[in-house]
Amino acid sequence: MPVRDFLQGRLWLKEFLPFHEEVVAGQIKAGHIGILPGLLVTERRFLTDRFLCNRCLSADSRSFYSFDCRRCENRCHYCRHCIRMGRVASCDELVYWKGPERAGDPAPELKWTGTLTPAQESAAQEMTGSLREGKPHLLHAVCGAGKTEILFGPVHRLLAEGKRVCIATPRTDVVLELLPRFRQAFGGVVIHGLYGGSGHGEGFAPLVISTTHQLYRFRHAFDAIFVDEADAFPFSYDRTLGNAVKKALKPGGVTAFVTATPSAAVLSATENGGRSVIRRRFHGHPLPVPRFRPLWNYRRRLESGKLPARLREWTEARMAAGEPFLIFFPSVGLMEKSLPLFRELDGRIGAVHASSADRREQVLALRSGEVPGLLTTTILERGITIANLQAAVVGAENGVFDRAAIIQIGGRVGRSADWPDGDIVLFHHGITPEMDEAVREIRRLNRGGEQPVELPSLQ
Repeated sequence: MPVRDFLQGRLWLKEFLPFHEEVVAGQIKAGHIGILPGLLVTERRFLTDRFLCNRCLSADSRSFYSFDCRRCENRCHYCRHCIRMGRVASCDELVYWKGPERAGDPAPELKWTGTLTPAQESAAQEMTGSLREGKPHLLHAVCGAGKTEILFGPVHRLLAEGKRVCIATPRTDVVLELLPRFRQAFGGVVIHGLYGGSGHGEGFAPLVISTTHQLYRFRHAFDAIFVDEADAFPFSYDRTLGNAVKKALKPGGVTAFVTATPSAAVLSATENGGRSVIRRRFHGHPLPVPRFRPLWNYRRRLESGKLPARLREWTEARMAAGEPFLIFFPSVGLMEKSLPLFRELDGRIGAVHASSADRREQVLALRSGEVPGLLTTTILERGITIANLQAAVVGAENGVFDRAAIIQIGGRVGRSADWPDGDIVLFHHGITPEMDEAVREIRRLNRGGEQPVELPSLQ
């Protein structure tokens, strides 16, 4: 049934359902479609009204604005927090499927033929055990440990049991990285990849790979949700995204978290569950250790149209060796002012940030060797795997480059078994405690091999 296959597990604005009104009305009359108001409004005499958006679950009064509504001819309110997904107003209706659910699909075939290391196999079994017991699980594994391959087994077992699974991540780039790998590993399984501008996918998908923002559009949909990079912005900052994960789970559903840098919030969420720790990359080589290089007054020089000598020399060395590179900047403005200076070295050098429409194409061009390197913000600190990649940070002392960000940026380097080493240089105008702590943690991981790691304190 097309309506059921589309709507099962979703929470959708009624007026934007891709079906004829008569079909929708018939399903509502049959009791198969439930309806929720777009907003819950609690009017309070002498006090400010209270609001709750039923889609994103925002209850922050600053997120709600009023307007004169032509449709209901009343004074309406709408939620600005999730407005990019279409306006949800107090007179709107959100619909969901409450009729008979779709029968489970046949057990899928896992077509991935690789071999897990003993540490990876142990982590996969531990995660599967936690999920079967209905307990949350944390996979704390260094960058390049092969976390995606570890997930293949647990996800396959869940799908084979007829369960619906979501892999959610804060970053679109991670969705684009994971989607082809899971489609190749699970050939024949319908997999939806959801992110801003992706469309809603056709029919019913047992496996969904999406940004955490897209979970606003789901309700009681998944038996298990794997949150990849849960410590990344904006998931670590926006409480409604955590609520969206909970709303998207079926009653009794379970969550697993996958990250190289677990936050206190992630540790707290898995305190009563299982934990797996991998301190060594899949190829067995240590993590590249960032090195510090002073770049005094770099901002003034870049803004005056001069490329600092050390930064130019590093870039030229990468191009001479044919090594793809990423250069991270603390702000879009400084990156854009620097781009013409780098293009004097090679006109193919590009730049990407969160709002870049061609970000995916630029990353693919870097991977294929069409461009020698990219300037970027922290938007590419995670989820990017490119063989023999080298990385530099300009302005590493800036607060945007905290311990986790530096570790993640360093994690882009040396991921390939053919190129397990690489250069990660932190150009700075003064060394910060965050820089020191990132290097100390990487060195601790390298010393410990695959022995248990001391997780950050919850205090």
